[in-house]
Formats: sequence, C-alpha cells, structure tokens
Amino acid sequence: MRPDRQVACRGFPCTDVRHECYIVPDIDLNPRNVSIVLISEAAPADPGDYYYASGDPLFQQTTVQAFNDAAVDVSSVKDILSLGVYLTTAVKCGKTGYGIRAGTIKECSLVLERELALFPEVQAFLLMGDVAIKAVNCISKRAGEGRVIPAGSTYKLRGQEYLFRGQRAFPSYLQAGPSFFIEKSKRRMIAEDISEAMRLLA
Repeated sequence: MRPDRQVACRGFPCTDVRHECYIVPDIDLNPRNVSIVLISEAAPADPGDYYYASGDPLFQQTTVQAFNDAAVDVSSVKDILSLGVYLTTAVKCGKTGYGIRAGTIKECSLVLERELALFPEVQAFLLMGDVAIKAVNCISKRAGEGRVIPAGSTYKLRGQEYLFRGQRAFPSYLQAGPSFFIEKSKRRMIAEDISEAMRLLA
C-alpha cells in the first residue's frame, strides 16, 4: 500500500503554504506493520530533504539522530520503518514563513485524518511540535471527542497520559529539520518521548 495513492489534497485551498512542495509519503508498506506514527510539522521547502527522499535527506539525518539519542539503534529511515514507525507531516505542503495559519492546519488535518485511518494497528502517536498537536486536536474535535492534548506549553504537558483513537499520544517537539540541532534541552525531551513510545512495543 502506498499512502500517496490512497489520500490526497483536493483543490489546494490554503494560501499560506507552497503547493509545489506538496508531498504525501510515496513508500510501499504493509499498513498492519505500523505500530507508531510520528507526525512532524510540514513538508520541506526542498523535496530532497523529505523523509523518504533518496540519498541522505535532512529529515532523515535529524530523525535518525533523534532515535539514536533515544538509544534506538538505527541508521536510516528504512531502519525506522522496519521497527514499525511511520513518518509523515501534519501539513503536506511547504511553509512560506515561520508559522502556519490555524485554518491551514485544520484544512490539512482532513488529509492527515484519511492517512491515519490507513493504519489499523497503531499503538502510539508521536506529535512532534505544535502543528502536529493542533492537527490531531482538529481531527479529534471533528469526531466530537474534544482536544487530545490540552492547551499549554509542551514541556508542562509532557509526562502525562493522553489518548487519541484509544491509543497513546505524546506531545513533543519538532525533530525534522535544522532546528533540531539548536536547542539541546528540546533534543533531550524528544529522545525521552521517542523512548517512551518505543517501550509500548516491547
């Protein structure tokens, strides 16, 4: 199954993102082998930096490092996939500036919702940053279930138990892209959250 053949944006209504950077994972995988879904912010400005791009893309570099920080021995996105971890973004287009409008996150959460429905065996969701948290909250609220993650600073929310579709959801920080290397305290918390999610599979 290839996610990009199952879900797509219809009409590209958002005006604050780069539609030419639109991407849904184009990998072929067995959806029943996916136990954890890691959701980061947005597609990169350069498609060559995306998780599943050839070579050693930036998203792969930082995500592999995040898993290594969590004492998970991987050297590629392929290794991460083999552990049952699927990587995607909440927003499928690239950013035009620093932030992303709430309306854009809500609109793209419709695509993310269909994407997540492809994976029936998921045991945990890693929500890497505010955009991923907001997108999952949008999905949950549409289902009449309210927020998955309450409002507040991520560092204050971590360590508590949240459920999305009956499974654990971990609010964390963005691990994809150059910002990962900037703040050591966030990098430590990212490692802790990945480690906690991976323990659910033991």
